[in-house]
Amino acid sequence: MPLVWEREPYRPKRQALSVERIVDASIAIADAEGLDALSMRRVAAELSTGTTSLYRYVDSRDDLLDLMADAVLDDHVPLTGDWRADLDAYAHHERELWLRHAWLAPLLATRPSLGPNWLRGLEHALTAAAPLTSDIADAGSVVGLIRDYVRGAVMRELAEKETQRRTGQTEDEWRADVAPYMRQVIESGAYPQVSRLVTEAADPSPAEQFSYGLRRILTGIAASQQTAK
Repeated sequence: MPLVWEREPYRPKRQALSVERIVDASIAIADAEGLDALSMRRVAAELSTGTTSLYRYVDSRDDLLDLMADAVLDDHVPLTGDWRADLDAYAHHERELWLRHAWLAPLLATRPSLGPNWLRGLEHALTAAAPLTSDIADAGSVVGLIRDYVRGAVMRELAEKETQRRTGQTEDEWRADVAPYMRQVIESGAYPQVSRLVTEAADPSPAEQFSYGLRRILTGIAASQQTAK
């Protein structure tokens, strides 16, 4: 079957629905309740229409997911020509986007949407990497590395939020609960490096940890390019 991007949209004589309305309602459901709550029947109920009506506009749930993913992939900040600054801005933009739509990172981990917004985003990222290397395969690998780092960091943040939702316990409350046990661990002397980490190291926020890791990655990319020259 042709991709959803290749098909002529359904245009009824009387515009009771539209692809845009269906996608917007689906995004609202996924943002509030996750992809498990998303079904064609649920979307139809939100739009006060029959499920059959939706299939005149969208062939399947998979097509709907592609349309949703592309719809939320918004514009990026303008490029400066400084590859490091531009890729840093790109990574932070992606993190904010995927945290705003918690269902997006797992969805794009399995397959790209290949829609116009996704393609524009890839073009933007490859253009950001262009001053670093003239080898398009190398530029693609750099962009892929950064996207994988962003996705991994976001998935960890989302997992923590899900744990808090499931347990009803914040991270600070969990730390307070395990504090007596950790004191025993430290006093045992069996784990000196772990003890140093607990007692000496600052506790960065997720945003700070993300920025630290990203700086390390960009520094490593710069060093590897210098070595290659």
